[in-house]
Amino acid sequence: MLTPSIERLVGELARLPGIGPRSAQRLAFHLMKDPSTRVPALAEALTAVAERVALCSVCFAFAEDGTCPICSDPRRDPTLMCAVEEPSAIPAIDRTHEFRGRFHVLGGALSPLDGIDPDDLTIDQLDRRIEQDGVRELVIATNPTMQGEATALYLADLMRDRVRVTRLASGLPVGADVEHADELTLGRALLGRQEL
Repeated sequence: MLTPSIERLVGELARLPGIGPRSAQRLAFHLMKDPSTRVPALAEALTAVAERVALCSVCFAFAEDGTCPICSDPRRDPTLMCAVEEPSAIPAIDRTHEFRGRFHVLGGALSPLDGIDPDDLTIDQLDRRIEQDGVRELVIATNPTMQGEATALYLADLMRDRVRVTRLASGLPVGADVEHADELTLGRALLGRQEL
């Protein structure tokens, strides 16, 4: 039904996370509404990312000039650090405007079953940064999964004697109904309850 070139485009788009075959087809058709403008602009943006973007030499987030914008920002508090699993977590935390420290990307989470141990993550580099920057608090913002929890516990044990170690609170999202929450989420919400 589709031309070979459009089928290839749909196939490549469908490989992106969160994009299924139908969404990929819609995106391809959208690009084809004005292919002389949209396709070259997208191709140019993708090429620029591939050529210019690498990991930050300090925190392992994405950077274009060796150091990411957050590590280069002198207004950021170097004594406050937030450890995340992947660079994609940084914008979400930064958009809150509640965290004015620096970040450190671990490059994943501990998962012995998958063969991912501490040496596979950037934990040694985090350890060095804590010493070099005089970090006073490490906020652990790993995902609330088995692997994320294992990573958080490992980091807390490793760093606890040197810095204040905190963990992002977890529980019910704003606007959620209590009766629709799962037991784990409700349990976390109860453990993290605060006085009003």
